Amino acid sequence: MPLIAVLIGVILLVILITKFKLNTFVSLVITAFVVGLILGIPVSKLPTSIETGIGGQLGHLAIIFGFGSMLGKLLSDTGGGFRIAHKLIEIFGRKRIQIAVIVASFIIGLALFFEVGLVVLLPIIFVIAREVDMPLLYLGIPMAATLNVAHGFLPPHPAPTAVSDVLKVPLGHVLLIGIIVAIPTIIISGPIFNHFLQKVYPKVYKRDINISVLGDYKEFKIDETPKFGISVLTALLPVILIGIGTILDFILPKGTLVGNIVAFISSPDVAMLISLIFAVFTMGLNRGLSMQEIGDKMAGSVKQIAMMLLIIGGGGAFKQVLVDGGVAKFIGDLFGQSNMSPIIVAWLITALLRISLGSSTVASITGASLVTNIVTNSTVNPVLIVLAIGAGSIFADHVNDAGFWMIKEYFGLTLKETFLSWTTLTCVISLSGLASILVASLFI
Repeated sequence: MPLIAVLIGVILLVILITKFKLNTFVSLVITAFVVGLILGIPVSKLPTSIETGIGGQLGHLAIIFGFGSMLGKLLSDTGGGFRIAHKLIEIFGRKRIQIAVIVASFIIGLALFFEVGLVVLLPIIFVIAREVDMPLLYLGIPMAATLNVAHGFLPPHPAPTAVSDVLKVPLGHVLLIGIIVAIPTIIISGPIFNHFLQKVYPKVYKRDINISVLGDYKEFKIDETPKFGISVLTALLPVILIGIGTILDFILPKGTLVGNIVAFISSPDVAMLISLIFAVFTMGLNRGLSMQEIGDKMAGSVKQIAMMLLIIGGGGAFKQVLVDGGVAKFIGDLFGQSNMSPIIVAWLITALLRISLGSSTVASITGASLVTNIVTNSTVNPVLIVLAIGAGSIFADHVNDAGFWMIKEYFGLTLKETFLSWTTLTCVISLSGLASILVASLFI
């Protein structure tokens, strides 16, 4: 019965979102109510369960996402992202242009969500591709692959941050091990896949692409942008603070004054706050912006992620109903008796949800709720489970996700070409990520 309830819930959610075009947050809440009733949760307790799920899921995540979006907005609007990409491409040159794009995308991808990073980077690589006479997709694949890996694997992005919260895994551990796993994943899904695709399906590598679909975007003159060093530091400061704190946590004695200060500064909430204050000066006041202008940019960034926060909350409601209804325990007991690796189980469940639901964030949160018991009863490092869920959430991006349509329009592809290039690429990212995680599990 629990599995039938989940299946009914997933089918209902897909129908509401795809067939009736109902808002994703509303669809999630409706689905949570229906599944809760099927699972036998008392009607009087069901609203409390859903409220608990929404509130518990958002909690401090709202702080991280809010501050993160503000920092990313300041970085992109003042040309910091442009400066990073331009300088790295200048350093690496034409022969190693893909490496330059990957490094730039990785730095910018840590600070910006996938869709925002795409909009920031695309005009830059469009100009570069035109200057060096390369097809836009030749640079677009390593860029999109890198942004997608960062979005799926690395905090403070929504899915890995939310999953870490559900499974009670320190964000710093996910970040450090996630970077190690991300490197081979990006190499395989970026340059290697790019080379393979160009051999077997060259027609998608078009040179005459018009990116006016992006609408109005600001073109920067390089001398108007912040310096390279300060731009990189601003983008990476949250990662630096969280990473240093995680490393020192293993070195410093517990309970000491220095240890407590480091733990405080490197906690995700405080690290994001410090980084945002730093960005207010480096990307705001020092660029001649008034506090009013900076405040307006911050407000605008929060408006952009408001619906995403609600969707995450809706995912939390669905998750809580599955937990309170005994589904998570049932799944945990079911797979706990099998010989299948918990890493593969976590990846498989999330990949199926991703194909069905479209949203990587919703798939991740729902997948995490279904494997909580597996994590509790397993000897596998829970960080690897978080990353496996992240890898599964990237699998087979298709027509039920906004990213699919963005790639199609931005790169001037037909529907068939988008399936054969982008959907295939996300499968490669997901599978190579899973392989990298399995290799890492031999040492961690």
